[in-house]
Amino acid sequence: MADSPNEDKTEQPTPKKRDDARKKGQVAKSRDLSSVVVLMAGLGIMYMFGPYMHYHITSLMENIFTTDVSAWGVEEINTLGREMVREFLFILAPILAGVFVVGFASAAVQVGFYFSWEAAAPKFSKINPISGFGRMFSKQALVELAKSLAKLFIVGFISYLTIEAEMDNLILLGQVDAANTLAYVLKIILKLFIRVGIIMVFVAVLDFAFQKWHHEQQLKMTKQEVKDEYKQTDGDPMVKARIRRIQMEAARRRMMEEVPKADVVVTNPTHLALAIKYNALTMGAPLIVAKGAGPIAQKIKEVARENDVPIVENKELARALYKVVDIGDEVPVALYEAVAEVLAYVYGLKQNRARSFS
Repeated sequence: MADSPNEDKTEQPTPKKRDDARKKGQVAKSRDLSSVVVLMAGLGIMYMFGPYMHYHITSLMENIFTTDVSAWGVEEINTLGREMVREFLFILAPILAGVFVVGFASAAVQVGFYFSWEAAAPKFSKINPISGFGRMFSKQALVELAKSLAKLFIVGFISYLTIEAEMDNLILLGQVDAANTLAYVLKIILKLFIRVGIIMVFVAVLDFAFQKWHHEQQLKMTKQEVKDEYKQTDGDPMVKARIRRIQMEAARRRMMEEVPKADVVVTNPTHLALAIKYNALTMGAPLIVAKGAGPIAQKIKEVARENDVPIVENKELARALYKVVDIGDEVPVALYEAVAEVLAYVYGLKQNRARSFS
């Protein structure tokens, strides 16, 4: 069945629809939010580990600019190279570790802990130039392009304002030493990152809200899709009704097969009928082997007549038994006396009949 237009998708997504989308990797996730959280975390880590990083950067620079390597051989140069790599890793380790943890936590907060093999599996459609060209001009691609241009404008505008405010000092940098120049430039860069980060936090929050809304719109279903899913998960209502009807007919047949074995059928007399069976040697109490109302009651009486099972009219007893006893249950103690009277009456009829034939 072809997908219906979005305007026809008025129904909220079912749990199965959400689960299926999640398995395919279709979740509400803002890449902008993850990026800005990682950026702010990186800035925070650089601020916290500033002295630590300054020490290792200084050590690295000293090794580079103060060591005379003119008389060194290959082994000494390799040793210096390993030390430089080690210092470089010491500088990056806290940043990389912190950014990784924060990035993972950011994704987990947005979509929970999950991994989609289906989303990770390679799809040849993604490398198809024809479908790829179509995706380039899709509505989603145009939205992403507009967002990227807006972010580029924001970053450029903030950078311009920041540098413009520092222009007088930047002109004078030629009059100070390299160390102070580097410190001042790093200060401006840090200020720029903080300002951009603060603005991008608001942008990322808005983007996350938009992604949540857009994801919900994509998951919405038509009324027909809801019905089709219900049929797939819970079964076709018509099939289930037919199965129930077959089961009820089978149970009714089994019940009717027990009527000829009953000792008596109690009626009210037209609407209710209950077949009672009792064997003093094998049973602790009389048993209801069949019961019914309306057409079923008429059928029970019909089967009873065909098999010479006595039919006794007792409105109060029939109503009481029908109300409290199910098929296959014993007669409750409270109704023993009333049922015993009926059975005694029936047994008396059978004895009189037996004498009349002897």
